[in-house]
Amino acid sequence: MRFILCFLALLTGAQASAEKLTLDRLHSDPSLSGPGVRSLKVSPDGARVTFLRGREDNQFQLDLWEFNLKDKSTHRLVDSKILVPDENLSAAEKARRERERTASLKGILSYSWSPDGKQLLVPIAGNLYLIDASKPDAARMVASGNVLDPKISPKGRYVSFVRDQNLYVIDLSTGKEKQLTTDGKDTVHNGEAEFVAQEEMGQTSGYYWAPDDSAIAYKRYDEAPVPVARRFEIFADRTDVVEQRYPAAGDPNALVSLHIVSPVTGEIRNVDLGSNPDIYLVRADWSGNAKSLLFQRQSRDQKKLELIAVDAATLAQRVLITETSPTWVSIFDDLRFLSGDRFIWSSERTGRKHLYLYDMSGKLQHAISSGEWGIDRVLAVDEKSGRVFVQSNRDAVVDSQTYALKLDGSTASKPARITQGDGWHDAAFARNGEVFVDTYSNPDLPPQVSIRRPDGSMVSWLERNELNASHPYGKYLDAHLKTEYGTLKSKDGQTLYYSMIKPSGFSVMKKYPVYLSTYGGPHSQHVARRWGNLFDQYMAQQGFIVWRLDNRGSSRRERAFTDANYHNLGKVEVEDQLTGIEWLGQQSYVDAKRIGVFGWSYGGFMTLRLLAQASDKIAMGVSVAPVTDWALYDTHYTEQFMGTPKENPQGYVTAGVYSHLDGLKSPLLLIHGMADDNVLFTNTTRMIDALVKRNVHFELMTYPGAKHGISGRGPQRHVYGYIEAFFKKNLKPETN
Repeated sequence: MRFILCFLALLTGAQASAEKLTLDRLHSDPSLSGPGVRSLKVSPDGARVTFLRGREDNQFQLDLWEFNLKDKSTHRLVDSKILVPDENLSAAEKARRERERTASLKGILSYSWSPDGKQLLVPIAGNLYLIDASKPDAARMVASGNVLDPKISPKGRYVSFVRDQNLYVIDLSTGKEKQLTTDGKDTVHNGEAEFVAQEEMGQTSGYYWAPDDSAIAYKRYDEAPVPVARRFEIFADRTDVVEQRYPAAGDPNALVSLHIVSPVTGEIRNVDLGSNPDIYLVRADWSGNAKSLLFQRQSRDQKKLELIAVDAATLAQRVLITETSPTWVSIFDDLRFLSGDRFIWSSERTGRKHLYLYDMSGKLQHAISSGEWGIDRVLAVDEKSGRVFVQSNRDAVVDSQTYALKLDGSTASKPARITQGDGWHDAAFARNGEVFVDTYSNPDLPPQVSIRRPDGSMVSWLERNELNASHPYGKYLDAHLKTEYGTLKSKDGQTLYYSMIKPSGFSVMKKYPVYLSTYGGPHSQHVARRWGNLFDQYMAQQGFIVWRLDNRGSSRRERAFTDANYHNLGKVEVEDQLTGIEWLGQQSYVDAKRIGVFGWSYGGFMTLRLLAQASDKIAMGVSVAPVTDWALYDTHYTEQFMGTPKENPQGYVTAGVYSHLDGLKSPLLLIHGMADDNVLFTNTTRMIDALVKRNVHFELMTYPGAKHGISGRGPQRHVYGYIEAFFKKNLKPETN
C-alpha cells in the first residue's frame, strides 16, 4: 500500500511540475495543434492532393500546398504573400467571410481544379489567378475588381465569377470577358445567395454550371422588401451608420428567382418557381446529362420541401419528391446523379436521416441505408464498384467514421466501416473513388492526415503530425488531461451525452469548481471525441472541472431528439443542462456552490436563460453575443423552430430571456462585438436596459469594430483572458 501511495504521489508531482498551457501560448504561433491542413482536394487526374496550410509565423495566413502521390513529396505550391503581399478586402468579401466563419483568415481561402487537373483557379483579395500546376510561379491574373465566387466550368472552357452583383464569364480560349447579367445594382443581386441563405441554409454560391458547359443556372434576388435595420458599427476611431437589410422573424424575405443563361449567346430564360413568391430556393443542381435542372423549393414555414425537375430545353416542370414534416424539413447536400437516369436522395422521413435511390420520374427504387442510426453526409459515389461512401456516427454518437454502402440496398442496415480509429474522421475522396484523404483526431491526438484506399488501407501519410517532443504541443504533453465521456437521461428518457475533464492533480478528496461550456442550439454538436478546444484544456489545468453536455435539440441525432425544442426554444435545453448540473452536484468531488456557465451566440442565450431560471444552482455566467429576443433574429433560422411572432406570440415571449429575467441573481459578464451583423448588438443593448431597470449589477465588455466571432489574435486573447478572470474571481479554483 505504501508503494502504491508513493507511486501515485510521484505521478501527481510529475503532472504538477509539467509545463502547463498559457493563454499567451494558446494565441501565438506555431499552432499547438501542429501543421494543420484544410480544404483538402484530390486533383482530377489523381496525381496530387492539394490543401491549404497556415504559415509557421502566422497560422492564419494560408498558402496552397501539394502532396505528390507518385514521389510522396510535399511542398508549397503557391505562396500567398508573393501573390498578394498586402490584402485589401471589399465590404462584400468581408461580409462573405463572416458568413463562412473565415473572417480571421488571410491569404488563399479557396481554390479549384480545372477538369484536366492541369490548372488551379485561386482567388485572393478580390483578384483571380489561373495557375499552371507544373509551373506555379507563373501565376496569371485573369480577373480583378473584387470578384466573388469564382469557378472553372465543368469542361474547363470558362472561368466564371460575380462582380458588382452581376455574373461574368471568361472564355479561356480567347481570354475574352463577358458580362452575362446587367441589372445587378442597389437591392438586386445576380449569381449570389441572399443573407439568410448564406447564414442559415449553407449556400456558399448562387449559380450552377451545367456539366457540359452549355448553360448556367443562377439565382437572382431583390432585397427591396426586406426591412432596413439601421444600426451603428462602433470602431475605435469612428462610428459607421449601417443600413442593413436584415429579415427578422416574421419580416418579408428577399424576392428570389431562378434563371438559365447561355455563356455563348447570353440568352436568359426564366424558371417558374411557382405562384407563391414567399418561398425559399434552397438548392439547385443539374442532372448528369445536363438535360434537367433540378431545384429544391421550401415553403416559408419550412414544413414542405419539393424537388422539382425542369426540362432544360422546354422548361417544362414536374415534382419528383415532396418531403413534409409537422415541425420542419431539413436541408441536405446529398443529391447525387447516377447513370441510367437515377439519383440518390436523403431524407429524415423515418425519424433518422437515410439514403434512397430514385429514378428521374420520381419513383422510389429502394432504400440504400436503414436502421436505428443516421447518415451525416454523402462523401462519394463509385458506380464502378456499386458503392456510396458516407460519414456517420453509427457506432458512437460522439464519433465520426467513414462507411461504405452498396447502391443496390443489400447492405442498407449493415454498412462496412472503412475508418477504424475511435474518434473523429473527416474524409475527402478523389472523383474516381480510388483514394481518399482521411483527417483523424481524438481528444489526445491532434489531426493526422493520411491518404488511403477505399478499403481503409494506407497509401501514405500526408501529415503524420506526431505528438512528440518536437511537436508544438510536445512540451505541454505531460500536463495534458484526459477527456471522459458518459451519458445521462433527460426527463423524457432520451440519452444525453456529456464530456468531462478533471483538473490537474485531481483528488476525490477535494471539491472543485466547474467551468460549464454550453452551446445547446440546433445544427451543432458540442460533445465530440476529437481534438478539442484547448481553452477547455487550459481551464482544467487552472483547477476547474470542465463540463459539456449536448441537450435535446442538438445535431447529429434522431428527429425525436432534435424536434424536442419546437415552438419553445430554451425550455428543454435548460432542463437538460440542469439535469447535468444536478448530476454534477451529486458527485463528491464537485463543489455544487461553485458551478459557472459560459456560452457564445446560442450558448450566450443559454447562459442568460440558465442564470435567469437557476441562479440558485449556478454561481456565475459569461454570455457572449447572445440572442436575447428571438424576434430580433433572422427569418429562416428562427421560424424553423418558432414559427413567426404572429403565429406563436406566447412562444416568443417564453423563449426570450426577458420574461425570466427577474430570476437572474448570480454575477454576469456580458460580452458583444460592436459591429456584429449576425446577432445584432441591439440584443445586448436591450439586455443592458432591462438589467438596469431591474437594478441588476453586471459586468460588460464590448469590442469596437468586432463582428460576431470577435476574430483576430489580439481580440481573441483578450476575450478569453476576460472569461478566465471572471471565472477565477467568482469561483476561486485552487491552482497546482
